[in-house]
Amino acid sequence: MLFSLVLGAARRAARASVETALCGGGLKLIQESHHHFCTAISKNVTYKELKNLLNSKNIMLIDVRETWEILEHGKIPGSINIPLGELGEALQMNPRDFEERYHEVKPSTSDSLVVSCLAGVRSKKALDTAISLGFSSAQHYSGGWKEWETYEFSEKKQEN
Repeated sequence: MLFSLVLGAARRAARASVETALCGGGLKLIQESHHHFCTAISKNVTYKELKNLLNSKNIMLIDVRETWEILEHGKIPGSINIPLGELGEALQMNPRDFEERYHEVKPSTSDSLVVSCLAGVRSKKALDTAISLGFSSAQHYSGGWKEWETYEFSEKKQEN
């Protein structure tokens, strides 16, 4: 009995060490069959939380949709557009190049960062990318533009 308890504790400790080594902080190791995947621990932001964060001006909101989507559908006020395909490179740019390209100060790994897209699929991938690059406090707005637009439209309708 004692042996199995010790063995179980040793397995859990070994798994935690492997998870940390493979995935780094802020990521979770998922084992399916004989395959291992790293994924961001869920860090979702709700509409109301995002609205409060934007009002506090203490976050950088990155919209990872393609530029044409933003031009066609609109964007969350205060967000900057960095398409998903550019995000990894952008977050590794030197600050001067980042500011020249995106007209914003490059976030540091300790800054509050929220990523969004149309409906949460690309922002989840963007979250994984940001966390893998050391942005451990990064979060994503899983409702995306679709949810934002719905809430904003209903709030404006109630005001009238």
